[in-house]
Amino acid sequence: MIEMREVNEEFLVGLADIAATLFGTFLVGVFFYLDSGQRRARQSGADRYVRSGVRGVFLLTGLPLVVSLALANLDPVWGTLVFVVLSALLVAASADSIFRILRNRSSRMSVALAVNEVVSGIAVLFIIATPWVLGGWIPPRSAFVPSLVLALGCGFLSTVALVMTLFDPPPGEFVSNR
Repeated sequence: MIEMREVNEEFLVGLADIAATLFGTFLVGVFFYLDSGQRRARQSGADRYVRSGVRGVFLLTGLPLVVSLALANLDPVWGTLVFVVLSALLVAASADSIFRILRNRSSRMSVALAVNEVVSGIAVLFIIATPWVLGGWIPPRSAFVPSLVLALGCGFLSTVALVMTLFDPPPGEFVSNR
């Protein structure tokens, strides 16, 4: 087992603050997208992929938000249970996104999405495994920190990839530089 420093409540609440900011900013972006005309211009398969990607980003930013607050305010067992439940949902969301991108070839919308799916899929494995690798069967609060920070980073990168894709014109639409 690797020796880790203890994490205090202020650090976990600060991490939750960052996650809440990213979560809220992404939520505003989702509402902007839903209100815009771009949503109607997209193909239905691509729109389903975007919906699946949004679910994944919510989980990637929600994991550090909820787990940090649970670890800071509740018994570590509850933080661990919350982590396990949200990790299972994250695996399901990642599998759904990968399935949709392969099935509908939605990755043609953007190279950033295809790269993001590969990077996020690998990162999800590390996010889930890290607390148990670092802390054993009953990980201390400090063993969750690398996973929570990695989830925040992946959530941010997934947000960037999704936003950049939404700025691309719909497939088949010609854009002139004039």
